[in-house]
Amino acid sequence: MTVSTPVAHAVQSMQEWLKELKDRGELADEAAAYKVLRAVLHQLRERLTLEEVVDLSAQMPLMVRGLYFEHWRPHKVPRKIRSKAAFLDELSSKILPHTFPVEWAVTTVFGVLARHCDSGEIANVKGQLPDDIKELWPATAAGH
Repeated sequence: MTVSTPVAHAVQSMQEWLKELKDRGELADEAAAYKVLRAVLHQLRERLTLEEVVDLSAQMPLMVRGLYFEHWRPHKVPRKIRSKAAFLDELSSKILPHTFPVEWAVTTVFGVLARHCDSGEIANVKGQLPDDIKELWPATAAGH
């Protein structure tokens, strides 16, 4: 079976994001990277307005965007997660069992987003987050 060029590109882009996350985070494999990426993207997505969820998704490769929107209920956003502790506690329960610090998972995924997405879009995302959650973004990310 021959895979079309757009499909092959979508798969390659997803593999690049997972490899980057695995390597930067020293995760065991791409399956662990997938689980971390999915959980952090969903946790971030739930905290953003409908418009910002869609704007950020436009910056993502096709398969990452599909992962981002998986099980999304747009009528239930944004959720008011007002502190880093609450943000990390909720995320921790979503990625059990895990053998790494949850805060590390967030900062690593946020770093991947900051490297691959437009700095203006990252600034818009950060603008919707409480100050202590903004601190999880790399210092080089827009708006810091």
